[in-house]
Amino acid sequence: MNAAKKGLGRGLSALFGDIEKKSGSNQNQTNKVSIADLQRNKYQPRTIFNEEKIMELSSSIKENGVIQPIAVRPNSYEPGKYEIVAGERRWLAAQKAGLNEVPVIILDIDDQKSLEVAIVENVQRQDLNVIEEAKGYQRLVKEFGYDHEKISKFMSKSRSHISNTLRILTLPQDILSMIEEGQLTAGQARPLIGLPNASDIAENIVRKKISAREVESLTKMKKGSKKSKTEDPNITFVRNEIESKLGLNVEILNKKNNSGKITIKYKSLDQFELISKKLMK
Repeated sequence: MNAAKKGLGRGLSALFGDIEKKSGSNQNQTNKVSIADLQRNKYQPRTIFNEEKIMELSSSIKENGVIQPIAVRPNSYEPGKYEIVAGERRWLAAQKAGLNEVPVIILDIDDQKSLEVAIVENVQRQDLNVIEEAKGYQRLVKEFGYDHEKISKFMSKSRSHISNTLRILTLPQDILSMIEEGQLTAGQARPLIGLPNASDIAENIVRKKISAREVESLTKMKKGSKKSKTEDPNITFVRNEIESKLGLNVEILNKKNNSGKITIKYKSLDQFELISKKLMK
């Protein structure tokens, strides 16, 4: 890999080296800090930790200690406390191993750099599921003004990969939950983007165990058959507004004479009661 290449695609060690040069300090010095004085990174993109792997790491720590120091930064709101920048798994495992202190490297970095490190640490180890990865990129876009090209260079990934990953977040929440829970893969879910009945298809995919390739063929046929029946933009706007207020899938059929029907889909008694209450107000 080109040594002159910029961005976190080079790895965390290269990043920490850059931080040292900018700060003019020696970041290689390791300190011991109480586990109780460490706090999770508020920019940590990963929300799901594999408990089995945490326990395996905990067993290793009991035998060998924490070999690689945890990267932290001072908590500006609580003197004496530190926010984890990289190494939250080691921190969790060390707690389970019964340690009182862990080795740390204290870094002087801002919120943006903290988010960047948290994303690259997890993506490089492939610990993030696609939803967590997409939400990490989304925060770079919304909070720090990154565009897809800048994220692409920073992560050393193709621009199409970044764009396709972010597009996953346009799927309905129930499909995103299926992906996070491991019921659907990104390959199975991606062809559903833009389909009005995506949730129904997703349930069918899970139930019948349809492969990603079969899903792609199926959705191409559905999209092709509906090209001539494009939805009126005004209808789309109203449908999206209703769905956002209810949190449920809605279908609107508007005929040429402007008669039609609105269908609200529910999947449980709780959702049925929610619709009933809203309609009876």
